[in-house]
Amino acid sequence: MPPPLILTNATVILPGGLLENGAVLCRDGRIEWIGRVRKKWPAGAEIADARGGFVSPGFVDIHVHGGAGADFMDGTPEAVRTVCKAHARHGTTTIFPTTTTGAPEQIQAMFAACASVKKSWSPADGARIAGVHLYGPYFAEDKVGCHSVEGRRSPSPDEYAAYFKGGLVRVATCAAELPGASSFYKAARRARCLVTCGHSNASWPEMAAAFKAGMRHADHFWCAMSSVPSVRARLGVPMRGSMAEFVLAEREMSTEVIADGCHLASELLEFAWRMKGAGRLCLVTDANRALDMPPGRYRFGPEGDGSWFESDGRVGWAPNGSLASSIMGMDHMVRVMRRDTTAPLHDIIRMAALTPAERAGIARECGSVEPGKRADLLVLNRRLQVRRVFIGGTEVP
Repeated sequence: MPPPLILTNATVILPGGLLENGAVLCRDGRIEWIGRVRKKWPAGAEIADARGGFVSPGFVDIHVHGGAGADFMDGTPEAVRTVCKAHARHGTTTIFPTTTTGAPEQIQAMFAACASVKKSWSPADGARIAGVHLYGPYFAEDKVGCHSVEGRRSPSPDEYAAYFKGGLVRVATCAAELPGASSFYKAARRARCLVTCGHSNASWPEMAAAFKAGMRHADHFWCAMSSVPSVRARLGVPMRGSMAEFVLAEREMSTEVIADGCHLASELLEFAWRMKGAGRLCLVTDANRALDMPPGRYRFGPEGDGSWFESDGRVGWAPNGSLASSIMGMDHMVRVMRRDTTAPLHDIIRMAALTPAERAGIARECGSVEPGKRADLLVLNRRLQVRRVFIGGTEVP
């Protein structure tokens, strides 16, 4: 049995605030106690000195494609481990590998690779897979973004029923205006997924119908989503509400932002936090394979036939000049929110950890520094840079 783990000399980031001069005691991979630093600890305990920095819950990323040269859609256990290790270096301890558009065979290969890694997982494999985000292929034709157009389609019950078998899918996306979207949402809800709308030009009435069918989340706010002008171009007059208005008006709806400093300006990040609050706004990376890689040309999605994009070292760019996903980890998103908004630190960390865990239905296990939860913990310095990562109480190199 491993010795107790004590993270000490830290400001502990709790869901409702900060605990100065704090410490966290972990035993058997779980958090046992949180409080002020004390003089005596259990004999033989492993001491992790935070050196006056922060102890944070490990981050939870519900929308992420790749990193370190690999994409989950490469469809091999080696690629999956490469991505999970890369994101663990940036503080993500729980991850939801996310599909792109592609053929059913490519999506199934990605599922098989993720299931294999999930089954044999150890902390040396990096971030723990909690489930898969079925993101592509059910996108609107005019909102595909940087994804391969050839791989998009409307939902087919025979296809998505096969994806929902086995319970691996925990987050499921479909554009609300597609034929068959309501049936997809109902099936995803029966499969106990977080049901989302993304890459969509849906109107308010279409979002309302999706909400009735179980949809409760919208992917990457303001990115590849409808607006009042885009809905007018599609449906004419009178002008109608769009995804943006519906998400902001409906209290139960949650959404997410890519806070990399390139996708959204500071005022939009501030606005999203003020309007939805930390309990309904998630930080996501939406990172592609160019994370931790030099600038250059890369494939988005499967290595064999995914669409091309260019990384300039700050963000990805599609050939048509639109943004093509992030190349940054969750620690960067946290630092940008700290720099560019007035949100308090505990709210920012909540958006990177507890809120996505709640929305994905795994908050009993992770997402916050609370007794009984897994010891998925980070040591951050005062600049919010990751210094040490613990998953289930075991340090990840």
